[in-house]
Amino acid sequence: MRHQRASFRLHIALDAAAQAAGAPVEVLEAINVILPSGLVVPDIVVADAGATAEDGVSIDAEAVQLVVERVTPGNKTMDRKLKPQLYAEAAVPYYWRLEFDPAPRLITCELDAGPYVETATALPGSVTRIEKPFPFDIDPAGLAQPQHRK
Repeated sequence: MRHQRASFRLHIALDAAAQAAGAPVEVLEAINVILPSGLVVPDIVVADAGATAEDGVSIDAEAVQLVVERVTPGNKTMDRKLKPQLYAEAAVPYYWRLEFDPAPRLITCELDAGPYVETATALPGSVTRIEKPFPFDIDPAGLAQPQHRK
């Protein structure tokens, strides 16, 4: 459940930051992205708003600005090694990875003439400012915690 909770909360936070910045993007979860190497389904996609106007079943990689993968025990190798390589080959400018063990943290990466280069690691307990693809402040501590409602 913590992975679903974190993905949903990160989606909401990204959407709010994109709107606040006036970024012409849409934040979507689990949509088909067509890469030169085939079809993938990232956990979160930030895509050009114009490319999401039609009600299709997939989006081309060239319209994708950012992909976010949340790492779970069963997909560590895919999310840390294979998917970033595929996204880089497709020239997706930003790749973020949400890790959970030992505690939630967000690793941000940017293309740099080839493979991705880590640009920041947001650790729980402090707010990290990420500037690209739009300004975004995150403290990953609360992403996976259950909310207790009364």
